[in-house]
Amino acid sequence: MSSSFSRRTLLRSIAVGGAAIAAPAGLTACSTSSKDRQVSNAGTKLAPWPAYVAAPVPAPELAPSSSGVQAGYTRYPDKLVKAVADKPGKGEKIKVITITYGTPPKPASQNKYWAAMNEALGVEIEFTVVPDADFDAKMATVIAGGDLPDIINVGGGHVLPSKEQFVRARCADLTDFLSGDAIKEYPNLANIPTYSWQGLGRIAGRLYGVPIERPKPNEAIFINRTAFDAAGYKPGMSAEDFAAVVKEASTSKKFALGSSMSTIYGHKTHAMWHGAPNDWEIKDGKAVDMWGTEEFKATLEYLVARNNDKVFYPDASSTSTVDIKTLFYNGTLLSMADGFAGSLLPAQQGIKGAYELDVLTPYTVSGATTHYQQNTGYFGGTYLKKASKDRIKLLLRVLDWLASPFGSEEYQLMHFGVEGTHFTRDATGSPILTSLGLVENKINVPFAYLCDAPTVLFVPGDAELTKRVHAWEQKVMPMMKPNDSAGLVSETLSKHNATLNQLLKDGTTAIISGRSKLSDWDSIYKKWRNQGGAKASDELVKEFESTH
Repeated sequence: MSSSFSRRTLLRSIAVGGAAIAAPAGLTACSTSSKDRQVSNAGTKLAPWPAYVAAPVPAPELAPSSSGVQAGYTRYPDKLVKAVADKPGKGEKIKVITITYGTPPKPASQNKYWAAMNEALGVEIEFTVVPDADFDAKMATVIAGGDLPDIINVGGGHVLPSKEQFVRARCADLTDFLSGDAIKEYPNLANIPTYSWQGLGRIAGRLYGVPIERPKPNEAIFINRTAFDAAGYKPGMSAEDFAAVVKEASTSKKFALGSSMSTIYGHKTHAMWHGAPNDWEIKDGKAVDMWGTEEFKATLEYLVARNNDKVFYPDASSTSTVDIKTLFYNGTLLSMADGFAGSLLPAQQGIKGAYELDVLTPYTVSGATTHYQQNTGYFGGTYLKKASKDRIKLLLRVLDWLASPFGSEEYQLMHFGVEGTHFTRDATGSPILTSLGLVENKINVPFAYLCDAPTVLFVPGDAELTKRVHAWEQKVMPMMKPNDSAGLVSETLSKHNATLNQLLKDGTTAIISGRSKLSDWDSIYKKWRNQGGAKASDELVKEFESTH
């Protein structure tokens, strides 16, 4: 059995439902030594994080803070800079795969945005874009196949079985290219803050991926502020008063609370507001998980009551992220739980001024310390298929171009398209998308999910929304609660988290939707502990203590 054949056989097993758990055993059989199979960082020599070198950016009108409040721009920069001197490529073809929350794009030959990006990059990007709802199944198929794309992004919070084992076996070790000062050859990647690299983490002490930075707020609940205000909404109101507001705002055709099958009734956001840990909290040699706390049970009880009040969209447990966005934009849903960083601008564009957009400020729960779910620091990790040194350098130059900062010509092209074609300018100089720009853009052709610049707060043509969100960040930053497992590797979670995570998701969905009883949670949690949750807890403590 050749090495390539044996690995392929192994990885095909990942695609077959319950066979996912068997995949690591296959990898074990095919590897040459226990050292090659290791993905944990415990006991390894840790590669230094990439050096951070800030890129020059325009001075913001709204100041950032050390606590995590983003720099806010109420005006678009008058003068752009050139962030990359030369095109990364010379006509090479590059296959990529990434998630999308948009609609399928026309091919590059019929898509002016895609063509312009190819021209600027000097390469021919062949995209495979995978809808959010299909991502797990599609990635399993791709991983199981023998022909990997050159660039692979795993993002959006999706958990792939044996991801770390797959990455170590099939993807390039980027340590020599990115660790320490080596990253300075790619100055825009060096502008990615250290916390983002730490969130993505190492595998066996080495650097394998490039993170796509995200600010501290993780999931947010975007609201139709106009409708919420009419129902009596006050920021920071009690949980009981909030329950009355969402009931008042809901009618037979409009629903106050919207979420997709991915966010599961926004339960993690509500759990944090009830005082639960952010997935994992490691302290004094112990790991406490969110799901076994009384605060999480209280959250389930609260959300079951809201579902009984019929304030949730009836098909919330089976509706895709794309469809939820459409329902929020057209006014059927009065709120939408979604990722903060990637959803603000599309939401502002999608509602087309029909109502005032805002972000929900946490309600207060009697006796609980309100937490806000802190992001792990990245949206996803981008990995490169093993290749020659020159090919890896080409791919990194492409990622470096995509990471060009706000205020650069490259950022403008990737984020807004071609001036006069995909955007025009308003009276203040802000780029405003044209009808074509609403179709041909970074959402539907997701270059930004391969790599991107550190985020800033800027909403073209809507300075007031920028100010509202900047003020909201100032309120929620003191509440931020990190996930202590971010960047850590647990062998058990690496092998089985897809299955374990699905157990929690299915149980949570069933209880909130009314298909199971609230009292069923104890047995669901016990099953999760017995099937790996308890072992993962011990491993995370060991990994945490080895890397901190």
